[in-house]
Amino acid sequence: MLKKILVANRGEIACRVLRTCKRLGIATVAVYSDADAGAPHVALADEAVRIGPPPVRESYLVMHAIIDAARATGADGIHPGYGLLSENEAFAEAVLEAGLTFIGPPPAVLHAFGDKLRARDVARAADVFPPPGTGGPVDPSDVEAAHRAAETVGFPLLVKAAGGGGGIGMQIVTDPGKLPRALTACSDRGRAAFGDPRVYMERYIERPRHIEVQVLCDGRGGAVALGERECSVQRRHQKIIEETPSPAAFFQGDAGEARRNTLHESALRVVTAAGYVGAGTVEFVAAESGELYFLEVNARLQVEHCVTEMCAGLDLVEHQIRIASGEPLAPEVLGASRRGHSIEARLYAEDPAKRFAPQPGRVTTLRWPAAGEDLRIETGIAEGLEVTPYYDPLLAKIVAHGPTREAAIARLDRALAETTLELTGPAGPAATNLAFLRRILADGDFRAGQYDTHLAEALAAGKRAG
Repeated sequence: MLKKILVANRGEIACRVLRTCKRLGIATVAVYSDADAGAPHVALADEAVRIGPPPVRESYLVMHAIIDAARATGADGIHPGYGLLSENEAFAEAVLEAGLTFIGPPPAVLHAFGDKLRARDVARAADVFPPPGTGGPVDPSDVEAAHRAAETVGFPLLVKAAGGGGGIGMQIVTDPGKLPRALTACSDRGRAAFGDPRVYMERYIERPRHIEVQVLCDGRGGAVALGERECSVQRRHQKIIEETPSPAAFFQGDAGEARRNTLHESALRVVTAAGYVGAGTVEFVAAESGELYFLEVNARLQVEHCVTEMCAGLDLVEHQIRIASGEPLAPEVLGASRRGHSIEARLYAEDPAKRFAPQPGRVTTLRWPAAGEDLRIETGIAEGLEVTPYYDPLLAKIVAHGPTREAAIARLDRALAETTLELTGPAGPAATNLAFLRRILADGDFRAGQYDTHLAEALAAGKRAG
């Protein structure tokens, strides 16, 4: 087992990893920017090292500063959390070259899945198929060739950046006349966000559902799919409510259970084909008919991993650490079964009435409901701290569990009702999405499990009664 782990991240995921390390008796090191000097993850760690000023490109993305901090404190492992450097092939290689353990997939796997076009090739080789699309990148400057490719794919279609995820730069195109602008805009965003201007096109699935499968692989032949998560409540292609198991109608009954098993098996085929090691998520998009298409692999822990943990009774961070330490997956992990239903709401400093615009400010009042076996509060904030514009405005994840979906939703709604979180911005009170999350939970289609990725934005725009 690793003896001392540096967590190369911040906020709630840093706190999450640090708690597991402490439970396992592993010494911990936090890193922080000047903006995070008083943050909870700094206080929670045994040691903390300043790595730079607030902007992530001058602190949390500076590889040598993080590795130097690990060496200086005697850490033998680095956990990257999610986001930031978690799927950076060069960082994983640098960690290994420094003689440290990277708690994540090996660089070769990050290479295979860090590019969406390569990932689609891996999936196809495993007989798991993405939506119809271009076999390679599309040149935005060659308008004629782009139109020919688009006619083959069919409209409506998506223009997507090849070099990263999170919906960055993604464009839905229904009008062929708007294709050139969409290609250029997506390419520009991909260059700015990932240093990669390549774009490709794929068929747009109308009224899609976003479904993903949690996997664990030990690199010794042990691999398990720990169930699927429904992640269709999104804004700006990013999730705000997740649940497991998926309530989709096409997963109900005997035929639905067979489809679910096929989905899990497909996810394992994709990752084992690439020699996966560690925790990861295989993402799919589902059509209304229930047809499932491969999207991508997130070669790291997901924000929403907690719902899987609550249903499976496992600590995924612990098993990441055990796998990185060279241990095989235990029989209780390989044979884990799911109990009940779990649902998570992401609490953000953002204003749903203003297209979910981030709302920086100071946390002036903070009261959480009492946590327990049926409720988790995952957060990296505290009363008096600043929510700055430098980082993602995620404030907390509130995760509920119940014997049924209805019970889990009721528990989450009660927890949200018992939460008090007030922000004060430069011009007065700043908004959060707390009340909006409860609106989603009360929506009739959400309650019936009959929703897709358009639900949240339609509610925010007043296009639904709620």
